[in-house]
Amino acid sequence: MATDNRPLSPHLQVYRPQLTSVLSISHRITGIVLSAGSLVVVMWLLALASGPERFEQLTAFLSHPISLVGLAVWSFCLFYHLLNGIRHLFWDAGWLLDLRGAYASGWTVVVLSVILTVAIWGGLL
Repeated sequence: MATDNRPLSPHLQVYRPQLTSVLSISHRITGIVLSAGSLVVVMWLLALASGPERFEQLTAFLSHPISLVGLAVWSFCLFYHLLNGIRHLFWDAGWLLDLRGAYASGWTVVVLSVILTVAIWGGLL
């Protein structure tokens, strides 16, 4: 058998990213962000249980603009991961498995995640 220096399967550089693959990778990334963000929730609960002084310190830290951006990103990840999980439940039921349904539900997840994040941080909900 002749040996070529070519790869046995195409590399990612050959393909243009598709919505379904980007959303799949994003689902995994948002899961990691949510896991890291859950540590902040635990810190908040510990500060709440430790008394008003610790709680004020953590509240001051979380009120910093950089922390607020992090919390906004975390809330977007929460909405995205939740809605994309519901999308996967639809797929498990056999719905929206065609290409048109997959793309429509994918864009719906992205748009609703942005809308919900803006609504929460805008004080609409």
